[in-house]
Amino acid sequence: MKITVEHSTVYRYDFPVYLEPHIFRLRPRTNSAQRPLTFDIRITPTPAGTTECMDQDGNLAINAWFNAPTRELSVVSRFTVEMLRENPFDYVLTGPSLNLPMWYVEPLCTALTPYRNDTHVAESVKQYAKSAAAGAEWNALSFLLALTRQIFQTFRQVIRPNGPPWPSDRTLNSMEGSCRDLAVLFCDACRVMGIAARFVSGYECASANNRESYMHAWAEVYLPVVGWRGYDPSRGLAVSNRHVAVAAGFDYDLASPVAGWYSGGSRSQMEASLSLQVDEGDENISGGSTNGASNNSSRSSRSAEPAKQVRDEQNQYDRPESYAETSAGTPASMAVIASPTPEK
Repeated sequence: MKITVEHSTVYRYDFPVYLEPHIFRLRPRTNSAQRPLTFDIRITPTPAGTTECMDQDGNLAINAWFNAPTRELSVVSRFTVEMLRENPFDYVLTGPSLNLPMWYVEPLCTALTPYRNDTHVAESVKQYAKSAAAGAEWNALSFLLALTRQIFQTFRQVIRPNGPPWPSDRTLNSMEGSCRDLAVLFCDACRVMGIAARFVSGYECASANNRESYMHAWAEVYLPVVGWRGYDPSRGLAVSNRHVAVAAGFDYDLASPVAGWYSGGSRSQMEASLSLQVDEGDENISGGSTNGASNNSSRSSRSAEPAKQVRDEQNQYDRPESYAETSAGTPASMAVIASPTPEK
């Protein structure tokens, strides 16, 4: 399966401003779950200089700097990526790794310290995580699935196109949140159980079926020997081949698609548009939207499928004993993320 995305973001300022250095994390990640086939990015005004780098989480970022004032910053990215993982449970996890709290052997344990740090987590979230773990009989894999579904089934989902994620205790207390809020809650609950977790930003196939499309956020956890695996609490699913990961980090700031500042004291306004096309061989699905300051929307080529249908398709992998299965699976799905640059 191939997914093609065109994503445009425009920042407009009341009067000319000086752009400080910016970081653009819009290139799809390359890993065992996905392989980028094409990628192009256009930044206007043309930067005075750029350099590409790979950060601490393996994100491919472009650092850009500017040398002239401007009243507008435009970023347009286009890519096609081949999705490779149909079965989200194509691995075997045995022995002590199945028990909670999870522990990792050295030196891996030390390397994962930032992703396991729960010192900032509120007591209410800690109790929430412990309750979920007890319900899963302190089994790591059962806990991850139970937590994913529990958040999906009990929290009201809202769309907040702008702003950083809420703290996990605020999301828990309000029993609602956007996908990025639910991802932060999921990560914090995992960290309470000693599981390394990080925030992920990217895109989802379900956006091709929505009248309005957004970027999406979910979580990844590090399983011994297996590596990073995704869970999407806003869809109640383990991640397979319908999530395109762009950036990840133990803090959401480190996974922001665009980050930077400007000087000049001007107010700013952001407009964004996103189109996504899914090529499944015998079926082609496309859709897109424009959102931001204006209240525009677009039509997709078919109506949105109920989330329950997608979850039911994945149930064949939801039994604990099926984690060792390697037969072809069914994809997961997902839905929304923070403003690319809340600072603007």
